[in-house]
Amino acid sequence: MTTSTRIAFIGGGNMATAIIDGLLAAGRTPADFFVVEPFEATRQVSVAKGIATTTEPTAGLSECGIWVLATKPQTLQGACEAARPFLKADTMVVSIAAGMRIETIALWLGGHGRVVRTMPNTPAKVGLGLTGMFATAGCSAADKAAAEAVFAATGERMWVATEAMLDPITAITGSGPGYVFYFMEAMERAAIELGFTPDEARKLSVAAFRGAAELAKQDPEPLATLRERVTSKGGTTYAALSHMWDAKVGETITAALHKASERAAEMAEQLAKPAK
Repeated sequence: MTTSTRIAFIGGGNMATAIIDGLLAAGRTPADFFVVEPFEATRQVSVAKGIATTTEPTAGLSECGIWVLATKPQTLQGACEAARPFLKADTMVVSIAAGMRIETIALWLGGHGRVVRTMPNTPAKVGLGLTGMFATAGCSAADKAAAEAVFAATGERMWVATEAMLDPITAITGSGPGYVFYFMEAMERAAIELGFTPDEARKLSVAAFRGAAELAKQDPEPLATLRERVTSKGGTTYAALSHMWDAKVGETITAALHKASERAAEMAEQLAKPAK
């Protein structure tokens, strides 16, 4: 990898690790990466892979053509301002910080115009993620391709037409695994109550979601049609779904996702601060 395409991760936590692991599995080498991570235990995860690391921004950032901003939203301003002296005009900046608007990030980086904002999700760790992406007008087609390549080993990518659409992406796929795990917990609990061991209950819950998700991916029919195919009037699926319909589970889920999208927008407003 050339210096221009070496990737720096400012923040070396779980999502940064997932992206790095995916790229390493796809053929990249530890020398292709540089990680800035202040916490010793987290940093050691990268050190163990042979990746160059540092506790704070250094000149090593200048040797990387792509920066991935992977800190928590609450600490992103300080991280950007500390890294700004090492930012070059042709550096491609990719943010995975939830709720942080490009305008705010660019301001903290001294008016940098080449920023791509993304919203990945945790299934990226197993190559089954979906990353929502939006680029500023200052990004070229080559910039967008470089940004997309960062996530190539983590799953699918989806470009959105406006930055505002990243809020519902956050609500649906960014937070989505949490909703799925919540539903799986309930299925697992029911399986245990019905006589299965905890290990068996988890296996049954995981199998139901994994199989249904793969079927939905491969079959182009509407989800409602797929549901109807396994819902015989008076049968077991019908009995369960009738209970959910009476409890308005579907409406509750839809309303919950609207709440998550609204919260993503609120976070952007709350976290936006003027540059020092």
